[in-house]
Amino acid sequence: MQPVSFSTRLTSQILALFLLFSSLGWISSAVAQDELLEREEKALQAAVEKASPSVVQLELVGGLESQEVGPISGLAVSSDGYILTSSTMIRGSLTSILATTPSGKRAAAKVIAHDHSRNLTLLKVNTDETYPILPIVPREEITVGQWAIALGKTFSRDTSNQSVGIISASNRIWGKAIQTDAKISPANYGGPLIDIHGRVFGVLTPLTPHPQGGQSDGTEWYDSGIGFAVPLADLEPHLEKLKAGENLHPGRIGVSLTSGNVYDLPAEIIAVQPKSPARDAGLQKGDTLIEMAGKPIARQSELRHILGAHYAGDTISLKYQRDDAVATTELTLAETLEPYEHPFLGILPDRNHQEAGVLVRYVYPNSPAATAAIKAGDVITSLNQTDVADHNQLRVELANFEPSAVITLTFVRDGQATNAELTLSPLPLETQSIEGHSLPTAAAPANNLATGTVEIKLPEEANNCHAIIPDNYRSDVAHGLIVWLHAPGDVNDEVLMEQWKSLAAKYHLIVLAPKAEDENRWQPTEIEFIRKTMDNVINTYNIDRNRIVAMGRQAGGAMALILGFSHRDLVRGIIPIDAPFPLRAGIAPNDPAERLALHAILVKGSPVSAAVANAVKALKDAKYPVSEQELDAPGKLTDTLRESLAQWIESLDRI
Repeated sequence: MQPVSFSTRLTSQILALFLLFSSLGWISSAVAQDELLEREEKALQAAVEKASPSVVQLELVGGLESQEVGPISGLAVSSDGYILTSSTMIRGSLTSILATTPSGKRAAAKVIAHDHSRNLTLLKVNTDETYPILPIVPREEITVGQWAIALGKTFSRDTSNQSVGIISASNRIWGKAIQTDAKISPANYGGPLIDIHGRVFGVLTPLTPHPQGGQSDGTEWYDSGIGFAVPLADLEPHLEKLKAGENLHPGRIGVSLTSGNVYDLPAEIIAVQPKSPARDAGLQKGDTLIEMAGKPIARQSELRHILGAHYAGDTISLKYQRDDAVATTELTLAETLEPYEHPFLGILPDRNHQEAGVLVRYVYPNSPAATAAIKAGDVITSLNQTDVADHNQLRVELANFEPSAVITLTFVRDGQATNAELTLSPLPLETQSIEGHSLPTAAAPANNLATGTVEIKLPEEANNCHAIIPDNYRSDVAHGLIVWLHAPGDVNDEVLMEQWKSLAAKYHLIVLAPKAEDENRWQPTEIEFIRKTMDNVINTYNIDRNRIVAMGRQAGGAMALILGFSHRDLVRGIIPIDAPFPLRAGIAPNDPAERLALHAILVKGSPVSAAVANAVKALKDAKYPVSEQELDAPGKLTDTLRESLAQWIESLDRI
């Protein structure tokens, strides 16, 4: 018998293993998997080939922005040359737009109309050529997990650049968009998001989840794995309006709802803006919206989703509950509301008062309260015969009025109740020189919380953060919160402690100092990290919700503005120092129930001074209370200036 070689034995073993795996179905499964991947690849290639002729390259001529971004993409939505694109790159300074035609030529295109709710622009190409039009995926067929391909034509007129992913959410940005993990960037803004059959899901554009304007146009999501497309099925019913040159705008009703978690709270109205659709429809403070446009509303988030699908000019039905009765009405959504201006009574409340009513701590000279002979030590008990439990309720009650409104207050002095009729005025802009709030007369409770410089570490975040807690911290005293956002490279906590330690103790302040991951550069996406640090401090220490301030210098000041406007539920003051105003998405309307004041610090000779001055004017036109001052270069804060800023923060709970 001949000996069997090692190679022969190995071959026999491999053959045996092959036969074994085949009997188990493993080989056939692997082959089937390869075949499936090959079929998927071919299907994706076929979808791109089918959709590519409908993707249009747009060349922007004139304007500094166009020189920087180069060509952009668009999607043909009618055979006669109507093109949808993202508004992000379409600037007013453009002198002309050139669009590719189906034959590969270039033709002039002009702006027809804008969809300001969904960040889209409709163009018309001056050509007789016929564009191929893609079928639209019906809204009910858009499901999470489907293949999604993002297309653009920024690099070539003939070939589409592409990015493959899936639909990761179907009802984002308050019902306006679908979400994909395909890479979305300026390389494909304005192009289509298509399915594996070459049908159109929607048009790619950056969007922001912050409702009704704000400090972001959504571009902070760029390169984050989160991208948005406006479903073409939603937009199709409105295309004729756009073709007729009619701009589309978000619809507004003019109510403020109870602050808190929008996914939990009912849509209870706490303020109705004067001269608004809601006021004209008879809605009142205390009403709870339970149905809009035939759709039920159990939570505030559902109201926002319904409104997100509608435009200004739409007339919609409303059902609301008032006390134990249910009533119906209808209103026409407004494009804009008359800017709301907060009224001013003229007092500072005593924060230590634990009984019913508002104990007056300070009366502003020449204010309505002073004219009505209200004095420190008086207790305000009712407004227009509505009992007032505390100073927070008094602010909410006043939010339903405007300056020049006449109200009746009841206040108690030495046990005697007095009614006073007075006319409200606008909030003053000058800062009063006032003393820090006195401590409670009761002995301080035991404190087991850290004071001094305290590290705030979030396990899920790479960023660092510290807080300055005054050594005299008392858990029974509500402290103001300053969120200090550093300028690039300026992250010295020891210097910050030296600057604010005595002021924090005097005015009962906590200074929170989150750091950018790259200490030389803030990223807009780090706003959520900053918010988490704020929540951490709020959940640990006693924080006065009326005195939470975002403050920063240069790029840190720009972040303070983004934070303040994107988190209106929390921030009550913004102090930008020599900072550009990132007002890319416009200014959010002033809100009756979410007060926000600004104190802008300019620096002589700064390259951003002119832009800051323009932004201040725009904010004042929107009726925000904005004070300002100018410093000599280099604009460093002195101890005297920090004291005045602490007093400005101290007065944010004025009524």
